[in-house]
Amino acid sequence: MVATVRSGLVKLLCYSALLLLCCFLLPGALAEERFFEFVVQETLVKRLCKAQKIITVNGQFPGPTIEVFNGDTVAIKAVNLARYNVTLHWHGLRQLRNGWADGPEFVTQCPIRPGGSYTYRFTIQDQEGTLWWHAHSSWLRATVHGALIIHPRRGLPYPFPKPHKEFPVILAEWWRRDPIAVLRQSMITGAPPNVSDALLINGQPGDFLPCSSQGAAEDDIPAVVGVGDDDETSIIPVVAGETSLLRIINAAMNTELFVSLAGHKMTVVAADAMYTKSFETTVVLLGPGQTTDVLVTAHAAPGRYYLAARAYASAQGVPFDNTTATAIFQYKNAPGCPTTAGAGAGAGAGAGAGMGANTFNGPVGRSSARSSGSHIGRTGPQPMLPFLPAFNDTNTATAFSSSLRSPEPVKVPGPVTQEVFTTMGFGLFNCRPGPFCQGPNNTRFGASMNNVSFQLPNTVSLLQAHYHHIPGVFTDDFPSFPPVFFDFTSQNIPRALWQPVKGTRLYRVKYGAVVQIVFQDTGIFAAEEHPMHIHGYHFYVLATGFGNYDPRRDAAKFNLVDPPSRNTIGVPVGGWAVVRFVADNPGVWLVHCHIDAHLTGGLAMALLVEDGESQLEATMAPPVDLPICVL
Repeated sequence: MVATVRSGLVKLLCYSALLLLCCFLLPGALAEERFFEFVVQETLVKRLCKAQKIITVNGQFPGPTIEVFNGDTVAIKAVNLARYNVTLHWHGLRQLRNGWADGPEFVTQCPIRPGGSYTYRFTIQDQEGTLWWHAHSSWLRATVHGALIIHPRRGLPYPFPKPHKEFPVILAEWWRRDPIAVLRQSMITGAPPNVSDALLINGQPGDFLPCSSQGAAEDDIPAVVGVGDDDETSIIPVVAGETSLLRIINAAMNTELFVSLAGHKMTVVAADAMYTKSFETTVVLLGPGQTTDVLVTAHAAPGRYYLAARAYASAQGVPFDNTTATAIFQYKNAPGCPTTAGAGAGAGAGAGAGMGANTFNGPVGRSSARSSGSHIGRTGPQPMLPFLPAFNDTNTATAFSSSLRSPEPVKVPGPVTQEVFTTMGFGLFNCRPGPFCQGPNNTRFGASMNNVSFQLPNTVSLLQAHYHHIPGVFTDDFPSFPPVFFDFTSQNIPRALWQPVKGTRLYRVKYGAVVQIVFQDTGIFAAEEHPMHIHGYHFYVLATGFGNYDPRRDAAKFNLVDPPSRNTIGVPVGGWAVVRFVADNPGVWLVHCHIDAHLTGGLAMALLVEDGESQLEATMAPPVDLPICVL
């Protein structure tokens, strides 16, 4: 009897141990290896009544959506058949110990030359939500970008009711010229680059710009419309009573954007692939690089409703793209809506505002008078117009950003062991008057952090120089505070402070350090909100404010309970932001403004995070197919 009981106990213990082992191994067992091929190539498209060649991935604009699960291992082979050098960046992925897969040109790798290829390999480690991918070489990301969606581990739910459908909503900008030519003109003349000609939603400008006609059935319209011969208006098909998850991504090059949906409220549930306390809003603000997930329940009268995006232009007197992009939130089987292919918008379907006109300035549901020349997307009832804030509505921008919180109390790292106080903003380089000095008052436009205008190397990447101990590529003396303290946000800053110095200066960080960065905007030339992105890290946003940051006064404003976690933070116009993180990811990580006109001007620096003591705290060895640097 005793032996029988003992045998039973042994079997029970073995079974329990096996069950416990399965619980630990199951998430890993469910993870998959995913392979994608991205062919970077030239593709002919037509937008704004004009056919032109753009650089795409797999012939698609926006590019392919990558959908994976938390825990998956991913390999993406990038084949460059274009005439430009290219790299790809997986925006918001931490890339733990694996900077070689991060992508910024001459920071973590040399570019993939025309005719070459490189396979980005990485594992999704404890991340889920909406991220995106884009080119990180020159201005190719204007058309080389797409959604990166990370679902929870297989079998695990969202922390909110499961939506019936999910749709990427990718915001972007469009130039009538090759964006690379726009950048090159700016680099030659020294003047700021020309602003874009239109804003886009899922690759389309919508109904209020020339040639924005639609001609396909709602059931045939994918969430991200592909490249076509004619402009179309993106359709988001919904069913009455159902809830949709809109994964909004701001892939625009230079423009922060307000987004609003007529007749519906949006419930924010995540930002930058981090869940948030849910809250209702009628307006979402996204800086370039940021993502926001919102739930929308189709509870309005069945019909058609505009989803619209337009600029938040925080800098006074600085040109910006003042067009409005639209998509249509369309109820399935709504009265008067087409359900068969070929139901296009006729010439008399409706008149629309001309280029740059703004009709989205009234209450929800009220349409404004329109001039002739536009096309309402498809036949059917005219969509309802949403309310959008004024271009310079900083109060609304601040209110939205301040509403973001972590869903539960968090353990904010501390105490701080390394702190950086960095100014950021514009600068002007003095030069002889002439064709190469077309900036304000015969200068060349520039930008800087702590008065250092960042310069990329051109022979080897920073990470390679660090890993292989190659001298002369960079210095590690980026200043941890401004060289001169002054009234940073004054509109009358002495001209002697307007000229930065050029350099490739990194800030060295010890592994495991608790790092706090204070981003301080300046009023040099023009104050502006800057979306600051830190590669390789998410960080807690402890506080933001206006004016000059004062640690004695403003530390009391820190949210140490439930601060939001972001990878890109909008530093308020004429203000500051304080972020904090643990330096647990060794390598070289770019810190920059995600407005590409500012990055090109030098508004960047890089963190050099040292290896820790163990092998699992050190940068991985570079892959064998890492692109070779060519002199």
